[in-house]
Amino acid sequence: QVRLVESGGGLVQAGDSLRLSCTASGGTLSRHEFAWFRQAPGKERELVADFPWVGGTTNYADSVKDRFTMFRDYVKSAVFLQMNSLIPEDTGIYYCAARQIGPQREWTFWGQGTQVTVSS
Repeated sequence: QVRLVESGGGLVQAGDSLRLSCTASGGTLSRHEFAWFRQAPGKERELVADFPWVGGTTNYADSVKDRFTMFRDYVKSAVFLQMNSLIPEDTGIYYCAARQIGPQREWTFWGQGTQVTVSS
């Protein structure tokens, strides 16, 4: 059982930067993949970025490529989402998620979410 706790959301202006943190505990993290999702008001939840805990490549949604960077800190057992050049369309609740590496594709573990609001 992996427990995820996000932090770092807030209210910023367009063009600003923000860094989200997700602390992971429980389970064997090296056997999991991690992701950031977001859900804007009235829209479905969408995948922002994801990677395996160890190695692998990072995948980004087209809407955030070249602006967002997902990275990890093994010592802190945390994943981060560095968001630069924020735009109002980035507004939403951001969730950290994890799933065990394997054939099942469902994201099993979720954090509580953190609100990001970008004003124009």
